[in-house]
Amino acid sequence: MVGHVTAPAAALADRLPEWVTLVRAPNPGPMTLDGTNTWVLRAPGAERSVVIDPGPLDEGHLRAVADTGPVGGVLVTHGHPDHVEGLARFVEITGAGDDPGDLRITHLPTPGHTADSVCYLAEAEGERVIFTGDTILGRGTTVVAWPDGDLGDYLASLEKLSGYDGVAALPGHGPALADCGVAARFYLAHRRARLDQVRQAVSEGARSAQEVVAKVYADVDPSLWPAAEWSVRAQLAYLGHGDGESTSGSVWLDSP
Repeated sequence: MVGHVTAPAAALADRLPEWVTLVRAPNPGPMTLDGTNTWVLRAPGAERSVVIDPGPLDEGHLRAVADTGPVGGVLVTHGHPDHVEGLARFVEITGAGDDPGDLRITHLPTPGHTADSVCYLAEAEGERVIFTGDTILGRGTTVVAWPDGDLGDYLASLEKLSGYDGVAALPGHGPALADCGVAARFYLAHRRARLDQVRQAVSEGARSAQEVVAKVYADVDPSLWPAAEWSVRAQLAYLGHGDGESTSGSVWLDSP
C-alpha cells in the first residue's frame, strides 16, 4: 500500500548558489507548504536580477523581493495565483521587463501539474540548477490539477526531469533538493503505484472519483481530499475512464 508522502523526494540541498536568493511569501498552508518560493537570480557582477514567481499579491512580500536590488526580468512557472497574483504589482513596483542579463536560462516545458507548467534550467559560474515550480516540490508530492492538468503529460515531464541527475531542484514550495533526477524518479514511482491503487479501487467497485479518493487516499487528512480528487480524476482519465465512464461503460456517479 502506497502511503501519503510528506517527506522530501530527494536529499535536501546543503546550499544555494551564491547567485540565487530565496524570498518566501508569507502564505503557508496545506497546498503551499511553508509558503510560495520567490527566487531571485543575479549573475555575478550583474546590476539587475531575474525573478522567478513573484508570488501572491502581498505588498510586504513584493517589497521584500524588490529590496533585493534592481530587477531586469520576471519569469513564472505557471499561472496559479499563489505564484503570479502579485505579478502586475511587482512589475509596477520594479519596472521589470524581460531582460535575463548575463544568466543562461533555458525554458523547459513541463506540463502536467497544469497545462502551462514550465521549469527553468539556469546556469552561472559553472553551476546549474532547475527551478521546478509545482512540478516537483521540496516536500511531499504535488497534485495534477485536473482538468487543466494531465497525468500523461505529467509523467512525460517527470521522465524529462529524471535526466537531470546531480542538478539541484529549487521548487515553488518547500526546501531545495540536491538532485532533480532522483526526485523525478521518486515521483514517477509514486505516481505509478498510485495508478495501481486506482485500478484496484475501480475493480473493487468504486463508482465515483470521491469513492476512489476514500479508498486510495484514506491515510490523507480529509481536508486535502478535494485536491486529491483532482489527481484521481486525472488518473481516471489517463486510465481511459474519462470523467464520465466506468470500465463497464456505465456512468461514473459523482456524489452530491
